[in-house]
Parts: sequence; C-alpha cells; structure tokens
Amino acid sequence: MYRVAVLAVPPVKPFDLSMPSVLFDAAVAEDGRPCYTVTVCTPVPGVLPGHGGIDVVVRHGLEAVAAADTVVVPSTASRHDADPAALDALREAAAAGKRIASICTGAFVLAQAGLLDGRTATTHWGLADELQRAFPAVRVDADRLFAEDGPVVTGAGSAAGLDLCLHLIAADHGAAVANRAARAAVVTPVRRGGQAQFVSTPLPARTGSPLDAARLWALQHLDRPVSLADLAARAGTSMRTLTRRFAAETGTTPFQWLLQQRLLRARELLETTDLTVDQVAHRSGLGSGESLRQHLNRHLGTTPAAYRNAFTTRRGG
Repeated sequence: MYRVAVLAVPPVKPFDLSMPSVLFDAAVAEDGRPCYTVTVCTPVPGVLPGHGGIDVVVRHGLEAVAAADTVVVPSTASRHDADPAALDALREAAAAGKRIASICTGAFVLAQAGLLDGRTATTHWGLADELQRAFPAVRVDADRLFAEDGPVVTGAGSAAGLDLCLHLIAADHGAAVANRAARAAVVTPVRRGGQAQFVSTPLPARTGSPLDAARLWALQHLDRPVSLADLAARAGTSMRTLTRRFAAETGTTPFQWLLQQRLLRARELLETTDLTVDQVAHRSGLGSGESLRQHLNRHLGTTPAAYRNAFTTRRGG
C-alpha cells in the first residue's frame, strides 16, 4: 500500500485540500483492497484558516511527510511566504527520493523549496507569469493540465488536481485502478492537455447532455468503426452541432476522444488479459498490432510488450 501525505500550507482551499483524499481513497485493487493510505498534515496541527470562510482542522504534523511515498501540496495563499518548516520537510522528502506533487498554487511552495529549479512546471494559467517572474529558474508551461518532470509533478488550476491524481494512480497501479477511482469519484472524461495526461473514466460523465447517449454507445462499440454520422444519429443532432457541443463538453474532438478511449481500452486489456497484441488492437478498435504499437509509442513512449511486462511484474511482486 502506498502512503500519501497531503501537506496543508495555510491558508488553504478546502476543495483542493480534500481532493487527493477523495481520489486516492477511491483507488482500490480488483479484490477491493485499498491502494493508498492518505494523511493530511501541516507544520502546526490544529485549526487552519481556509478560503471562503471555511476553517479546516488538521490533526497530523510533518512526521507524515517523512513517512510518505508521495507528498502532495494543494493550493495555498502562501505563494511567497510558506512556513519554513514546510519547506524544510519538502526538501528532505525530495532528498529521500519521494515523489512530490502540487495542485494549483502549491507549485509556488515547491518553487520556494527549490524543488522546481531547472524543471518544467505548471500552475493556474492566471498565475503562470507570476510564478515565472518570481522563480526564473523554473521552466513554466501554462498550457498543460499537469507537468511531470522526474519525481516532481505539478498541476494547473484546482480542477486539474483531479487529472493529476488520476495520473499518479495510473502510474502506480495501472489504468484499471485509476478508472475505478475516476468512476467512484464521478469525474469528467479525459481533458485535452499534454500527452502524459491520458487517464479517463470508462463511462462518460452524466451531464444531462444529448451527447451522453452517444458517448455511452461509442464506449460499448469501440471494437467497431464509429463515424461522426453514427455519433450524431445517437445524439439526435447534426454532425456540425455534435462537433461543436463535443468540443465544448470534453475539450476535444469526437475522433480524438475515441482514440483516447480506444487506447485506454487497449491499456486495460494489456494489463489484465493474456490476449495477443493483435487481439488487443482488434478489441479496442485500433485495427492492427502495428497500429497499437505506433499509438502507444506516440502517447506513452513505450511498446505493448514493455507496457504489459511492467504490470505483469508489478502484479507478481
């Protein structure tokens, strides 16, 4: 079981502070065993001031950081004056080889600790210039939902913390576990962003949109050709309207969304079955084994065999 410490640096945003617990607590193995223990901690335990008039009680101190495998720093108003004890704890965690992550303005805390020097990082787009000016040694990329540079992962605005946490879960335990967590948390489908951000729910979020039925039907027929006309017919709309609404609701095109879902299906089949590469490609709608190899290499930088071996080794261990 992986140990996660959520480091609260006051003043905190209650939503961001609770987000990692929600996602990591929802990550369970196929047999129902939890994959993580999550501890929320802070330099001085007690009642912490929060945004929106909501105070937060945190009971654990920085010993939780020392005991964790992953440390997550959610949003904070302390963009330039974080508690020195918190910064020292982060430096020690990084020196010990722990994975460090931030959500939104939590990137400023990592930067104050010197953990982003020479690394690519992101934060809320409205604060990206401020981060770059304050910490010129950081390579700020405001176009990503999250940026992973070695053992340090930074997320953009608050909601991007969902994408970041799902990415970490998938990296630790595979796409199937990440999808169970996404389904349990009822988060939205994969959003457009960097190529590493390829985690989504196996079922589309129920938004009340006419496109819900079209997306659900597509997910049930990934092994077959799915055209724009097919999706429009299922949504009861024109192809032009479908394309416009699809982009508004998912941040991507119908065909890009289909490709993402097919790659996700292929990853789950590689992780959980002994099907051949050609069979996986067929069942996920990617056509041939060669097509699957090309897509995996482009999006994940790996081969089907290497991807499967990584998870076979992990299950065996």
